[in-house]
Amino acid sequence: MSPKSVVIKFFAPVVDISINTLMNTIDQRMKQGITNFTLLISSPGGSVFYGLSAYNYLKGLPATITTHNFGSVDSIGIVLYCGGSKRISVPQARFLLHGVSSKFEQRMSLEEKQLEERLKGLRIDMENIAKVIAENTGKSVKDVTDAMLERITLNPEEAKTWGLVHEIKSELFEAGSEIISIQFQQQQKS
Repeated sequence: MSPKSVVIKFFAPVVDISINTLMNTIDQRMKQGITNFTLLISSPGGSVFYGLSAYNYLKGLPATITTHNFGSVDSIGIVLYCGGSKRISVPQARFLLHGVSSKFEQRMSLEEKQLEERLKGLRIDMENIAKVIAENTGKSVKDVTDAMLERITLNPEEAKTWGLVHEIKSELFEAGSEIISIQFQQQQKS
């Protein structure tokens, strides 16, 4: 690993604090001249908004991003994982694809137009996620959408056949690498 490379361990849900920390960490290292990043990811997923934003950020950087699944990359975490130009997985990992949902507060009252707006937003989120995965795997948007609706789980070999994973290996990084950890737990609402 060259001195111009950093390993970031992202062991967190895809939420505002974790994604803001990720982007700020990369920004700071890029100001120091770092141009290669390995993003180790194990995530239960989270927010479509933050996942798509992080994906577009990673893809738009003038840097080389390698993503490496070191556990489970679920839901919108797959979109974050697709941010890597090279995508690796450990042999004992999984990838979970599923559709999007909307949370409603207790006793929430919505008019017809508000329900239509919410449904349109869900459909666009689903389409955008499917487009990202399709673009990075060579699958069609329809195939990805169908897989999401079926709630499929892929092991690393299946993910490689799918085009999601480029390489399967246990080694995460070279000895002596600089490692930055981003670790947060999802807050449970009572």
